[in-house]
Amino acid sequence: MPTIFTHAFAAYTLSKTFFTKVTTLKLYTLVIICAMIPDADVIGFQFGVSYNSMFGHRGFTHSIFFAAILAMVVKVIFFYSQSFTTSQGRIIFLSLFLATVSHPLLDMLTNGGLGVALFAPFSNQRYFCPWFTPVDVSPIGAANFFTKWGLSVLISEIKFIIFPCVIILLCAKLLNTKGETK
Repeated sequence: MPTIFTHAFAAYTLSKTFFTKVTTLKLYTLVIICAMIPDADVIGFQFGVSYNSMFGHRGFTHSIFFAAILAMVVKVIFFYSQSFTTSQGRIIFLSLFLATVSHPLLDMLTNGGLGVALFAPFSNQRYFCPWFTPVDVSPIGAANFFTKWGLSVLISEIKFIIFPCVIILLCAKLLNTKGETK
C-alpha cells in the first residue's frame, strides 16, 4: 500500500483539482480522512483476521461498495443540509466517494500484498493494476517503516504519486489563474 500520507495527498489533489466550486476546509478535511479510512482494516490483524479474509487488509474496506457507503454516511452526517437532489449535494458525495475509492486504486499500483478486493462484498477476488505496479508496497507498522524498505517506498511514492499530484496541482493553479485574468 502507499503510505497513509500519500493516500491523503492524492485525495486532496483530486478534490482541489476537480471540485473547487464547493470545497471548504471541512470538505478537504473529510476528503483526506475518507482517503485514509480504508487502511483501518489493519486493526483486524490484532484480532486474528487473516489477510486474505473478506474483512482482512485490502478486503471490504478497499471496495467500491465501501467507498459509496462511507461517502453517503459522511455526506449525510456532515452535510445534512445539502440534499442529494442538488448539484452541490451530489458534488460533495462524489468528492467523498472519489477520495475513498482513490485509496484502493492506488493500492492496486503496488508491487506486493494480495491485491485489492475491489468488488467486495460480492467477490473477494483480489486485483492489481494489470499493466503497471511501480509503487513499492509499504510495510505495515511504524517500526518497519524506518528501514531501507521504508525509504524505497517513499522514493517510489514520490516518483509515481506525489510528483504527478504536484504537477496536476500546479497545472490546475495555472489554468485557474489564466481563467481569472480574462
